[in-house]
Amino acid sequence: MRLFQVLMFIPIILLFACGEYSEINPDMSETVADFSFTTQDNEVLSLNDLKGEWWIADFVFTNCETVCLPMTYNMSNLQRKLKENDIDVQLVSFSVDPDYDSPEVLKEYAMQYDADFSNWNFLTGYDFQTIRELSIKSFRSLVLAPNNGSDQVTHGTSFMLVTPDGKYIKSYDGVDADEMDRIVGDLKKVLY
Repeated sequence: MRLFQVLMFIPIILLFACGEYSEINPDMSETVADFSFTTQDNEVLSLNDLKGEWWIADFVFTNCETVCLPMTYNMSNLQRKLKENDIDVQLVSFSVDPDYDSPEVLKEYAMQYDADFSNWNFLTGYDFQTIRELSIKSFRSLVLAPNNGSDQVTHGTSFMLVTPDGKYIKSYDGVDADEMDRIVGDLKKVLY
């Protein structure tokens, strides 16, 4: 009987151990490594600047011929939905091709998607190895250099939800337009 009581108590402990964000069913628990990178406006954005804010991250590059197009379109759509629902969240798109994606190139790219820079930043100003390590270690998202003769970087397609204390807790399919409503729904749970 005593063993039964202990076994019944374990799930309760685990539920409380999931923390305050359990209402959105987190599928990750990674601390985002410190960073300080250059925005599309040649300003600096750091992890510390995002402290206290919910944010969504993704990894893209401007001369991508495949997944970045729907991803950036979906992020633009997400930004619109967030505004419509009066949800104050930051959006951060890290370039995985920093040698090509200068701040000016990123700004021109972002403007093609009607990005509002008040809460959406496109980051560069680092070398490829730095962004590769950030992607893999902080977001568990693979980034591979282009094959010989190609300029196409291989990278993950997730949109990643980060808490105000810098924890990556949930991933969403960035090429699936329906996921944007799921992100909005999850943010409503933690913000309202």
